[in-house]
Amino acid sequence: MSVIIKPIVTEKLTKDGEVFNRFGFIVEKTANKVQIKKAVEAAFGITVVAVRTMNYRADRSVKYTKSGLISGKTNAYKKAVVQVKEGESIDFYTNI
Repeated sequence: MSVIIKPIVTEKLTKDGEVFNRFGFIVEKTANKVQIKKAVEAAFGITVVAVRTMNYRADRSVKYTKSGLISGKTNAYKKAVVQVKEGESIDFYTNI
C-alpha cells in the first residue's frame, strides 16, 4: 500500500510551491516523516529537504432541519508538507 494518498492542490500550497518549493500531500495516518520522504523521492525523483506533518481530526456537526436532527462528520486525515531541494519542482498537472 502506498504512503501517499493524493496531492493537495490549493491556492496557498500552489504559491508555496512557486516561492518556497513546498508541496502538500494527504498521507496515511500511520506514516512517519522518514517513510513520507522516501515515498516522495521514489515517486517523483526529487530530493526532499524537510517534511512537516499535521493530523486533522474529524469535525462533527449537527443541523436542525424540518425533518429533525441530521448529524454528520468529516473524515480525519494526515497532511504532509514536503520541501524539496532548490531548483527542483513537482508538476501535478502533467500525466507521466
